[in-house]
Amino acid sequence: MKQTQRHDAIIELVKKQGYVSTEELVEHFSVSPQTIRRDLNDLADQNIIMRHHGGAAIPSSSVNTSWHDRRATLASEKARIAQKVASQIPDGATLFIDIGTTPEAVAHALLDHSHLRVVTNNLNVANTLMVKDDFRIILAGGELRSRDGGIIGEATLDFISQFRLDFGILGISGIDSDGSLLEFDYHEVRTKRAIIDNSRHVMLVVDHTKFGRNAMVNLGSIGLVDALYTDIMPPAGVMQVIAENNVQLELC
Repeated sequence: MKQTQRHDAIIELVKKQGYVSTEELVEHFSVSPQTIRRDLNDLADQNIIMRHHGGAAIPSSSVNTSWHDRRATLASEKARIAQKVASQIPDGATLFIDIGTTPEAVAHALLDHSHLRVVTNNLNVANTLMVKDDFRIILAGGELRSRDGGIIGEATLDFISQFRLDFGILGISGIDSDGSLLEFDYHEVRTKRAIIDNSRHVMLVVDHTKFGRNAMVNLGSIGLVDALYTDIMPPAGVMQVIAENNVQLELC
């Protein structure tokens, strides 16, 4: 493949996934790491991508990748994460399920459970779980975000704050190298913080593309959660924060 063709393909992958690692690109194109690093540096110099240690991301930190693209990306990895999370949740439990495609995968994995009570601000999660007659689904009020089925706003925040539940299933758009949890929407960050504050056990569910991915709003440290479920070992900086805060790490 010519360099220009490879550059175009890299751009499409970054746009689709939001973040790609150097290792993924080396395997995808069957070229050396040095070649991929040169490609990424060239594209970053043109401000087409944003270069990160170990990979590259979309240049904007204010707009997320489309929901349809995110849903189709790394579906098998998300399913593995979801199955592991579901195995930790007993029948009859109460839980929050957050906005995001990985929390949505968890909802699918919970369909074999019985008598769950679920509070969610994710319309897709509610649609998935409503087929279970023995589940009690409580949908938060607020503004419906049509691009991904998320429900956000002051009303959502107030609604979620009324509950105290066993588990909080949390997604996130990016995790910085210092363990900061990053999102694109200020209102969504406030809702996620309410889920954290009102859950007895918070499970953060992310695939590896979220590590090093940039977004403009800081939710706080990964030390706020009780457990991290992901598909590969996090970077060294994130691992240090995980160890310092005794966050349970589950590799799926």
